[in-house]
Amino acid sequence: MPRYAQLVMGPAGSGKSTYCATLVQHAEAINRSVQVVNLDPAAEHFSYPVMADIRELIQVADVMEDESLRFGPNGGLVFCMEYLANNLDWLEENLGHVEDDYILFDCPGQIELYTHLPVMKQLVEQLQQWEFRVCGVFLVDSQFMVETFKFISGVMAALSAMVSLEIPQVNIMTKMDLLSPKAKKEIEKYLDPDMYSMMEDNSATIRSKKFNKLTKAICDLIDDYSMVRFLPFDRTDEEGVNIVLQHIDFSIQYGEDLEFKEPKELEEDSGNPQHEEFFQDNVES
Repeated sequence: MPRYAQLVMGPAGSGKSTYCATLVQHAEAINRSVQVVNLDPAAEHFSYPVMADIRELIQVADVMEDESLRFGPNGGLVFCMEYLANNLDWLEENLGHVEDDYILFDCPGQIELYTHLPVMKQLVEQLQQWEFRVCGVFLVDSQFMVETFKFISGVMAALSAMVSLEIPQVNIMTKMDLLSPKAKKEIEKYLDPDMYSMMEDNSATIRSKKFNKLTKAICDLIDDYSMVRFLPFDRTDEEGVNIVLQHIDFSIQYGEDLEFKEPKELEEDSGNPQHEEFFQDNVES
């Protein structure tokens, strides 16, 4: 049987760890087994247990303190991820070989890891070789997506990750529970956006003709091909959390290998003499 994985991505502060914690709690409530692997070497603490932690292999603080490397925070994080890519046997050993695993990989917020560096792509390919069905889950803070141009920036970041990793991807707008009722109403237009109307509403604020043309081309790409859509994520809304999980499960075909059993009452009804008489009467008539 296959194994299943969510690659939880997004900029720093977008709510990746909170998302993982919420899904773990939700899974417990519906009697499902979901585990978490921390792949952020700069993480400090979690509100949930992890089955594997990259900090046991390498930490950003140790890399930064190494005088022979002389890396800052960003360079140190990239170095840690490249070190992981060269030591994937450590990850394989920690993951084990249990069938039907469902694992959340809590990834670092370094955006270049998902745009032009090959590290995350290498991780995805290795997970697929280990028979994981992988879905990318790209998070964007809803409090950031309050203006059209910020929204377009978030869309392009999500699109870059999707194109780079070449896996199914679900895009999520997090921290909806922190928005005011007025802000929630305003942000609804960004969940399933009409890019043309957004451009018209903000055309007066674009002074540069070149920038206006570039923005229009980006909006055309997003709108014509329906490449990026967002799901709202409110951690206090169990039904909303379940809808998000259902979208991700569908993208990786979770549960399709389970045996299907006919409901008992249907089996009993199939032998009902009244049903047989009804069909017999229709045939004779």
